[in-house]
Amino acid sequence: MRSLRYSDVSAAARVLLITPPAFRAQVCLGMIREAEYADRFAKRLGKLHPKWGNGTLLATARRRRLGREPSFSDPEYCACFQQVLATLHGPLSSVGCKNN
Repeated sequence: MRSLRYSDVSAAARVLLITPPAFRAQVCLGMIREAEYADRFAKRLGKLHPKWGNGTLLATARRRRLGREPSFSDPEYCACFQQVLATLHGPLSSVGCKNN
């Protein structure tokens, strides 16, 4: 996956915000895997992935329906934002918040 920015995490959190809580972990991990795959695709072939874009989490998230972006005073949004960060740093992800 390409280098992470605030907009990547925010967009993914907005997707999770309108996703039923029981499916959030699965959707989050799916977006991260799609971004990783799209990045490898773009690096290998020199063009954007036709479905998942340029390898950013933002591009992958924007392929889905995004909820409104509330402030950090919204506890559910904070939980979704934290879930994205935890998934990025979790044992199942090879990404982490690294620079590429």
